[in-house]
Amino acid sequence: MTDAALTPTPNDCDLPRIRAQFETFNDAIDYAARSRKGLNFHDMRGQLERVYPYAEMREDALEMAYRLVGAGIGPQDRVALIAETGADFAALFCACVYAGAWPVPLPLPTTFGGKDNYIDQLAVQLQSSDPAILIYPEEIAEMAEAAAARQGCPATSWQEFSKREATETELPKASPDDICYLQYSSGSTRFPTGVAVTHRALLHNLYGHSTTMNLGENDRCVSWLPWYHDMGLVGCFLSLIANQVSADYLKPDAFARRPLAWLDMISRNPGNTLSYSPTFGYDICARRISSQSNVGERFDLSRWRIAGNGADMIRPDVMQNFVNAFSDAGFKASAFTPSYGLAEAVLAVTVMPPGEGIRVELVEEERLSGTPRDISRPARYRAIVNCGKALPDMKVEIRGEDGHAKGDHQIGKVWCHGPSVMHSYFRNPEATEDCLVDGWLDTGDMGYLADGYLFIVGRAKDMIIINGKNHWPQDIEWAVEQLPGFNHGDIAAFSIETDNGEEAPAVLVHCRVADPVERVRLREQIADKVRSVTGMSCVVELVPPRTLPRTSSGKLSRAKAKKLYLSGEIVPIQLAA
Repeated sequence: MTDAALTPTPNDCDLPRIRAQFETFNDAIDYAARSRKGLNFHDMRGQLERVYPYAEMREDALEMAYRLVGAGIGPQDRVALIAETGADFAALFCACVYAGAWPVPLPLPTTFGGKDNYIDQLAVQLQSSDPAILIYPEEIAEMAEAAAARQGCPATSWQEFSKREATETELPKASPDDICYLQYSSGSTRFPTGVAVTHRALLHNLYGHSTTMNLGENDRCVSWLPWYHDMGLVGCFLSLIANQVSADYLKPDAFARRPLAWLDMISRNPGNTLSYSPTFGYDICARRISSQSNVGERFDLSRWRIAGNGADMIRPDVMQNFVNAFSDAGFKASAFTPSYGLAEAVLAVTVMPPGEGIRVELVEEERLSGTPRDISRPARYRAIVNCGKALPDMKVEIRGEDGHAKGDHQIGKVWCHGPSVMHSYFRNPEATEDCLVDGWLDTGDMGYLADGYLFIVGRAKDMIIINGKNHWPQDIEWAVEQLPGFNHGDIAAFSIETDNGEEAPAVLVHCRVADPVERVRLREQIADKVRSVTGMSCVVELVPPRTLPRTSSGKLSRAKAKKLYLSGEIVPIQLAA
């Protein structure tokens, strides 16, 4: 069916809006199905190819729930679902919820990492979640079956599963404190930890998020974010059901190939007012459009009310570049809505009030790392982005190593408490006890508060500590990125032990230069840049493009880069003597 023959689901509210105030997510699905709204899936070029009203999704989900029950799957059983953006996954996720089983969204293969690495990652996550069945899209059958066989887990494609008999039967009644689903964080590879999310926690977070954003009657969402990551799954799928919002979807791989199709989709429908992306999504669009002069003719971004930022460190320079690139298309800087969150709190912990845009504070790098400033060197500053205020009923504290709360502008560990905080890590009491203390969640992130606003400065576990001095890897990476020819994500910084037993910063850098002499010059230039930031000599290794590993959501994985480098799996480019 062609795009012209399809009519997308409407924006207008044909029944009273309820902002996620339901007892269970089952109730949210039932209510959304009473509206004419729904999900709209688009092809690689952004052309509409499937319209999926919530009413149809509910019917399909109930049929699939009967199939699950017929397969002997019921309350508390896990069902692993490869999270391909589309109607099949949407129906299966909801089917699990209706059957009382716990859906476990797992990633698709990516263009980086290779077939074997994907099978390894999937097998480990299957071992952790111990599902009753793995259901996958037919096109990845070989890899999915290989991972399932390794764990002795039954597996089938959703095309085959949909052919099974669906005998209507009584479905279990859900309770607010039942587990709704398991969420694996994007970095869950070697030691995965599945976050167990209850119906109550999910709906509380969705209510707080929609209230903070002042979700309107006719708002509409556009998304390319993957459904195995919390930002895509919760923010751009589950939230839309619970708040009765229509959505337009582009698959993540389609965005990767044609990122500007995302902005084309926002421009096309007058109701498209909400869309979210990590920093790199805005970055790639600004870079792609930089050579074009018809921005105002091609795009209309004037109605984009909430341009959410999250999932990684928010970079104000990238956001400004996006504003510069798309202001002629009507994009307003005030639309940027920074947030901070993590899967362990369902999704959002803090959100910037709509209309306040990107606000930054300049902070001395020595203050960020907690080390005294060398007065012989000029002060260096980093712009720290304001990530907004806590959601309703969510408390945020900054604590020192002694566990006591710190005052405004004092940097420490970020802790949060509220109904959205996770139930536990699935079958991992040790990890649960490590981060949950008296109902408070240790996020593992460092930041500070100022007048009720949260500022995030980095991950505590990423800190590079050399000769008693602390360095954030982001500071080193950002410094190298200022050199010509580098993109966000081209550099990974971490510490290594040198031959003499001392710690030193190491920097792996994607190299696109072919000339051997230029490569040597580039390495020296990078070393000088890092020395200017750290005051130390460093190990600089040039590596081929697309070598540095990513998490399933596309973020740089420093820990994995370090592991692969030390094991010899990342092979640096050999330079001429």
